[in-house]
Amino acid sequence: MLQRLGPRGDGAHACPCPRFGQSGSTQSLERSLVSGPEATCERDCGPMSDSSDEQDSIKPVTSVDVAKRAGVSRSAVSRTFTPGASVAPATRERVLKAADELGYRVNQLARSLTNKRSDLVGIVAANMDNPFRAQQVEHIARALVNEGYRPILLPAEAHEDPRRVIGMLLEYNVSGVIVTSDTPPQSICQECVSLGVPMVLVNKAEIDAKVDRVLLDNHKSGALAADFLIRHGCHHLAAIGSEKPSYSLSIRLETFEKAVRASGTHSSGRYTAPFQNYEGGYEAARKLFESGVAVDGIFCVTDYMALGTLDYIRLHTDKRIPEDIQLISCDDILQADWAGYNLTTIRQDTEEVARRVVSTLTMRFEQPTAPSQTNIVDVFIVERGTTKTSGTTE
Repeated sequence: MLQRLGPRGDGAHACPCPRFGQSGSTQSLERSLVSGPEATCERDCGPMSDSSDEQDSIKPVTSVDVAKRAGVSRSAVSRTFTPGASVAPATRERVLKAADELGYRVNQLARSLTNKRSDLVGIVAANMDNPFRAQQVEHIARALVNEGYRPILLPAEAHEDPRRVIGMLLEYNVSGVIVTSDTPPQSICQECVSLGVPMVLVNKAEIDAKVDRVLLDNHKSGALAADFLIRHGCHHLAAIGSEKPSYSLSIRLETFEKAVRASGTHSSGRYTAPFQNYEGGYEAARKLFESGVAVDGIFCVTDYMALGTLDYIRLHTDKRIPEDIQLISCDDILQADWAGYNLTTIRQDTEEVARRVVSTLTMRFEQPTAPSQTNIVDVFIVERGTTKTSGTTE
């Protein structure tokens, strides 16, 4: 049916129907404008007003609107958009057709208030400039989406108490919280538990018996690095890390140094910088080589720091990689495989971590009183060009 359009102010008339308003197309806008007092809309939009004031305050389409359009009850609309709910195929088809015509979208926040639970899961992350952290958060978010959850990412500063951002997430009625930033205090963990909001810590220290954790095997990482360098002919081993290492990096450093001592191999010391990034690796390498100690093997706690260390060696020393100095690090970020670095590293499987995190969270939804879990994800060495091959070791 043809319908009148409200005046636009320039002699033309604009259709304010929800479907038109969501078209986003300049061409469709022009096609829907007709000059003159008898302007009409070719869409079947339902009753509309000529008031320009009403055009400026179009109300969102609701489930009631969809129910009226489809000729069904509001509960039928709700069931249609609820996964697993029972609804007749013919009814579902009418509801979906009406929703499409009206441009209806489910208000998940409103639904969560009614159901007292949402599909929202908060992710707290810091150091997103770190390629490994960014990759880890991306994989966790994708895994959540694949399982029907809706991730919300809130950034935190490095070494910041994440209590504030976790509190913000709780205000949005999230169903779960995943923490990849600094370890939260026990008080906020207990608050989440008391509210029935499961929390999963990723690579964090244990802080509450009721909080689940997913960890990479950082003990194995440090020991693997030391053993690998020693087996490849290194006799003077140094470690590079940050001045305030995280829980994971502290373990890597400690187990590396412990393995070096146990082997009887000479330790050339630990060298640190304020930040665990490219600049930190560059600065720590400067300290190492300015010290004048003998070194033929280096362990960097992260690939990100290793990139800076490699560039310092190439730019400011006459040492060759791997002929004079061999280097191994951790994470296997994308840049580690770049031809300019070709970095031997200990791979941390972020996709497997993401799967474990989401499965742990789902388990906690289904079994809220089950004992807490600590999932440890295995690591392994990826050999590239910063270490010697077996045939060239001394």
